[in-house]
Amino acid sequence: MTIRIGTAGWSFPRDLDFPTEGTGLERYAARFDCVEINSSFYRPHQRKTYERWAATTPANFRFAVKVPQAITHERRLVEVDDLLARFLDETGGLGDKRGPLLIQLPPSLRFDPAIVEAFLKTWRERTDTPTVLEPRHASWFEAAPDKRLADFQIARVAADPAVVPAAAEPGGWRGLTYRRWHGSPVMYESGYEPEALRVLANRLADEAKTAEAWCVFDNTKFGAATRDALTLESLLSSRL
Repeated sequence: MTIRIGTAGWSFPRDLDFPTEGTGLERYAARFDCVEINSSFYRPHQRKTYERWAATTPANFRFAVKVPQAITHERRLVEVDDLLARFLDETGGLGDKRGPLLIQLPPSLRFDPAIVEAFLKTWRERTDTPTVLEPRHASWFEAAPDKRLADFQIARVAADPAVVPAAAEPGGWRGLTYRRWHGSPVMYESGYEPEALRVLANRLADEAKTAEAWCVFDNTKFGAATRDALTLESLLSSRL
């Protein structure tokens, strides 16, 4: 049973009990076993940067990496071979610490069977890395898109808040569960109530019986992500 809990980025409130020595990443990795790199969405990082991050974290630590917006938002999944090759080469610097690659789509991007088929075919020709996709248009949460994702072994993110009820639950390929909690009621800001985290802990424990389960908190603006992640860790430890 593998459950990984972390945050988007490795910043954390200074009043929490983290080690005082080392870089921010090293201090973060002393408390968590995974992180989601979001900065890769906005700008590329050199391969040697990924190599340095991998070298300064424990052996069991894993990095999820967000796919560049140039692929998802600018080219909207079309003719992305060059960008994809660059991204995969750069993140290859993480070695075996490279975890799931996260494809977050713009809210306006509808499910188009032809475009999705071509993109996923190219994706899987380039990499067999575990991959999760976070669609944000209602057209993705139907049987046909779900099947296409499963066919290419792409897990669909379970998101909170959810754009439609089905978006709150995992979909696509079920060999991996990946939950992204963005904060509620105010996205990126609000922390979660204890009861919501207790329910989440139970769900993750059940899901991890059959597949690796990740939960990443993205409500980082005021530090709620770190507090929620630590609370969830504690709840899971008690349950397991």
